[in-house]
Amino acid sequence: MAKQKNITLALQGGGTHGAFTWGVLDRLLEETNLRITGISGTSAGAMNAAVLADGFEKGGTDLAKGKLHNFWKAMSRLGSFSPYQSPLFNPTWDGWSPMSALFDTVSRFASPYQFNPFNINPLQKVLEDTIDYDCLRNCHSIKLFISATNVRTNRLRIFTSREISPQVLLASACLPELHHAIEINGDAYWDGGFMGNPTLEPLLHNCDSSDVIIVQLNPTQRESIPQTARDIAERQREITLNASLMREIRNIVYINRAAEQDDTDTPRWANINLHQISAQDVTRDLSAASKFDTSWPFLTSLKDHGRNHAEAWLTKNKRHISKKTTLPLHEWEDYLDY
Repeated sequence: MAKQKNITLALQGGGTHGAFTWGVLDRLLEETNLRITGISGTSAGAMNAAVLADGFEKGGTDLAKGKLHNFWKAMSRLGSFSPYQSPLFNPTWDGWSPMSALFDTVSRFASPYQFNPFNINPLQKVLEDTIDYDCLRNCHSIKLFISATNVRTNRLRIFTSREISPQVLLASACLPELHHAIEINGDAYWDGGFMGNPTLEPLLHNCDSSDVIIVQLNPTQRESIPQTARDIAERQREITLNASLMREIRNIVYINRAAEQDDTDTPRWANINLHQISAQDVTRDLSAASKFDTSWPFLTSLKDHGRNHAEAWLTKNKRHISKKTTLPLHEWEDYLDY
């Protein structure tokens, strides 16, 4: 058997588009000569990370794959009565229904503290039932780094494996227009995507791997200019949720360039290899409302896309792991216009 190569994963958030990441993970877990040593995740990426680590710690690849399947199946059951997909209100699902339109309108004028005063979040029950947090807090196989945004201080908070709980995962995915801020040890948190979607730094400093594979869900590029209120709001969110990742990659590129010219006093991780499996060609054609679509056919379709993209990436780039970056760095260096 070939010697195992260590990799780390950076998993972006994106609502139920995270089922694409499920497919990527499902395929990567089958690579016996790749060893995942750490995962940084935000929102849906954080949940995928926690489920995978829990399963892998207990039963290796097979249990990790099984737990990911069970988690997304539970998510599908949870959303059976969602206004964004109910056939009662929208028998020809196209990203809009009278019920979802009403909910969107209400959420623009009322906060979750008003329309959900008792802070009911069914997702908490799914997270409690599908993940063993005692196992995660004592996990030795995979290090976890979960991002959340501190509402009061405007700072990124990275929760490590020993700190993970259902509340931490809810904090990482907390959309302030839909849910109350998540209180943890006296601090309030919103979605980690505002500050790190996902953050790469803890993988570089704390994991034994020279390779980071980024699974990106949110499109960085769009050909058309959004013109409807809904499309404009969604593009604003995409730009916001990609901004921190773009800056972080650009900084790593500059450090790598400096290391190539002078290898003195450069960080241990200066020559990190960056890789990317992107869902952009899939998600840019999906509506904003589809991030709330938990229908099983939709989720499994995204999973299949994720597996296929991971397969294509492995075929093309697996031989480069531990040797060189496969991310097209020029696309990230040039994101500033002068």
